[in-house]
Amino acid sequence: MVVAVVAILLRSHHLSSTDVILFCVLIPSVILHEIAHGVVALAFGDDTAKRAGRITLNPMRHVTLLGTIIVPIITVIAGLGWFGWAKPVPVDVRRLRHPRNESVLVALAGPMTNVLLAAIFGAAFYLVFALGHPGGVPTSLGARILFYAGFINLWVACFNMIPIPPLDGSAVVERLIPRSWWPGYLRFRMYGMLIILGALVLMSFSHTSPLQWVVTHLLTWWAHVVHAY
Repeated sequence: MVVAVVAILLRSHHLSSTDVILFCVLIPSVILHEIAHGVVALAFGDDTAKRAGRITLNPMRHVTLLGTIIVPIITVIAGLGWFGWAKPVPVDVRRLRHPRNESVLVALAGPMTNVLLAAIFGAAFYLVFALGHPGGVPTSLGARILFYAGFINLWVACFNMIPIPPLDGSAVVERLIPRSWWPGYLRFRMYGMLIILGALVLMSFSHTSPLQWVVTHLLTWWAHVVHAY
């Protein structure tokens, strides 16, 4: 089904080769993001993810039809770029040795993993393709994959640091807000994903999407960092 949808989008010019590359690097990026949560939680005493069989590189244990397939296709058709997620890794913060502080580190493990991957791919792109080519960087398939692999990991890290639940940035907010605010915050937390998806839908009807603006500027910045221009 996925192959058929991609083929139709390519033929109708709703999907470019760059979109396909972004999709192919997005999936492992969000999977490694989720695995990092489970690995750090395990290091702090919570083996929930391990017992659930989620600390694995097997993609079938992490993909979800809605977040990993359907939403990315819809967002690219709407011109919002690639947005998606993998199945969240289960973490029981009560099993952590120091729940209040270590829960924040577990949440930040995902974005930090993406930042590390971005640095690795960016360095590889610079050393293999940019260094020694001051007149112009090669645009081969390998160069594009390395470039966009770094960019998409940077984007996943930045997006997940938005302080809206269930995104990882909300863990920092949860650690900092006064206890008296918790009842109202927990009610808001229930609707976090609906707020995010609703915002994406509203942006699709706007001629100037703030999300697309951020993606464009982040992409330009990343190109300068790895000397892609």
